[in-house]
Amino acid sequence: MNALGFIRKLCTRFHALVRELRLRSENRPPFDVEDEHDVRDMVRALLCLEFEDLSMEEWTPPYAGSASRTDFFLKQERIVIVVKKTRQGLGAKEIADQVAIDFQRYSIHPNCHMLLCFIYDPEGRVVNPRRLEANLARESAGRTVEVLIAPK
Repeated sequence: MNALGFIRKLCTRFHALVRELRLRSENRPPFDVEDEHDVRDMVRALLCLEFEDLSMEEWTPPYAGSASRTDFFLKQERIVIVVKKTRQGLGAKEIADQVAIDFQRYSIHPNCHMLLCFIYDPEGRVVNPRRLEANLARESAGRTVEVLIAPK
């Protein structure tokens, strides 16, 4: 399996992992994923299993006067991975706005050829995730954006 295939598999099966971690033996407290930081920590741990050159929170070139940090950067594969978790106030419209800004930012990143946005939506706040994924996917000037929303 190639790098992109591994990342897609990780994202699409992420919710199954979260469910498994809630079921603990001997009355131990569950591992809960409460916010975006928890999602990011779990994704980082899983990516480290496959990629030794994983960089975290690399600064991107400034866009519209401000710089930003990526969540994860795979330099050899030239893939930037951004992780988001839906919550009150971060639904489909806000995600679309953020992905548009992210695309503009990473389109000038010298080593990024692909931006993959993983949106973890455990409460199902995105009504039609497949349509949103299709609407946000794009390719321009050798740069690709792919959005994966899970679970569906």
